[in-house]
Amino acid sequence: MIELIWAMDENWLIGKDNALPWHYPGDTAYFWRVAKDKTVLMGRQTYLSLKTIFKDKPLPFKKMYVGTTRSGTYDDAVTVPSVKTFLENTKEDILVIGGAVIYALALPHADRLHVTYILKAYEGDTHFPRFDLSRFKLVSKRLEPELIFAVYERIKP
Repeated sequence: MIELIWAMDENWLIGKDNALPWHYPGDTAYFWRVAKDKTVLMGRQTYLSLKTIFKDKPLPFKKMYVGTTRSGTYDDAVTVPSVKTFLENTKEDILVIGGAVIYALALPHADRLHVTYILKAYEGDTHFPRFDLSRFKLVSKRLEPELIFAVYERIKP
């Protein structure tokens, strides 16, 4: 199963200067509740951003894949030079955690979406790629002040 998780504001904004432009404790807790101990796929910038937060501590994932076209290796992650090929061939359950390019490549393969809607507008430089949500059905929704946590599953033909 391929799952994606992200938070976005009302303009589909997901980032500013390689970080979240907001801080909602409920959203942070939700992300870690879904992502902890999972096998994750992320882009290089997302990986580097998380490493600045965790510094010398290991990231709390079961296994990490970093999608990048740059050469190099990571001590704690597997480099994925072709995200498209990886997603077409993986047999593992994968949670995609960012960034925008990785999300765009993963959307056609997504079985489940975990979306946190931020109910206001922020300033930033990175947006989630637009896609047709009608290909998914809403399976759960929870409200908090300024946030909607929604889970969607792909409608099978």
